[in-house]
Amino acid sequence: MRMSLCNPGVMPRWRRPADDRNLSALAKRLWSRKAAVLLARNTVVSCLVFAIGLAVLWGLVELWRVDKLLAAAAGFLVSNSIHYALGRAWIYRGTEREVASGYAFFLVNACIGLVITLALFAAFLRWTSIHYLAARVLVSVFAGLAMFLLNATLNFKRL
Repeated sequence: MRMSLCNPGVMPRWRRPADDRNLSALAKRLWSRKAAVLLARNTVVSCLVFAIGLAVLWGLVELWRVDKLLAAAAGFLVSNSIHYALGRAWIYRGTEREVASGYAFFLVNACIGLVITLALFAAFLRWTSIHYLAARVLVSVFAGLAMFLLNATLNFKRL
């Protein structure tokens, strides 16, 4: 093992395994002031579009008697499309990602979020007595954080 000339006994950064280097850098970026600001902005936008998604869910279930899982998927996709527009303009402003490729990447992330959302939503409906709207609120926390991390680090590359 080759050691650093400046710090004998310490392996140079470029010689450390990539996993250690990447995880350490990612952890520092995630625990930064910049990440906190992005997360706060994302939370504001997410709450707004989540309310829209809940309204779509409620309308489809209560007014048109659509299956709850199908209605949850529709509400999720509508709210995520609005989220992209607001996110690009405010949360991740200054991104170098082009609009079309950014939206495509955002939709891929949304599909990952949709899988998380539907799996957890189905589990709450099947194994708990929680009201479907309350279950959807709980599920949104997990899916929302996963999507924020994917978009902030991989799509818009702001963290």
